[in-house]
Amino acid sequence: MKPDAVDPTDAVAGDVPPDDDDPANGPVETVASAAQDAVATAAQDIGAFIRSQRVAAEVSLRQLAERAGVSNPYLSQIERGLRKPSAEVLAQIAKGLRLSAEVLYVRAGILEERPASPVRDALLADGSINERQKQMLLEIYESFRKENADAKE
Repeated sequence: MKPDAVDPTDAVAGDVPPDDDDPANGPVETVASAAQDAVATAAQDIGAFIRSQRVAAEVSLRQLAERAGVSNPYLSQIERGLRKPSAEVLAQIAKGLRLSAEVLYVRAGILEERPASPVRDALLADGSINERQKQMLLEIYESFRKENADAKE
């Protein structure tokens, strides 16, 4: 047998050797594939996190779906990493779990994690104000901090 020949007994059913001339093996496709893998991993991570929070809160899938205003099958797909929820759906799920939407946004990669601060932690933990109010107060607080930091420079 020639050294370049493929031994059919070595191939697994469905395996096709890569074709170096195939444009689907180019750098753009490689980057696109890596991006798809990253999105799938992020979806699995956020789904696993939502599931762990739901279990810790002792809330059934059906109860959380009802609280969040999403369908049972859709929430199940999110938890299993088959779907990546929008920011709006994450906010609804956060409300249903009584979490800050920011926690889920950071976990989903929508927001960057910010350094902890006692003021931020207190605002996020306050159950007497809603998510929108928390976000508005945090934005004002952050703008004051930025303004003061710029003035020092």
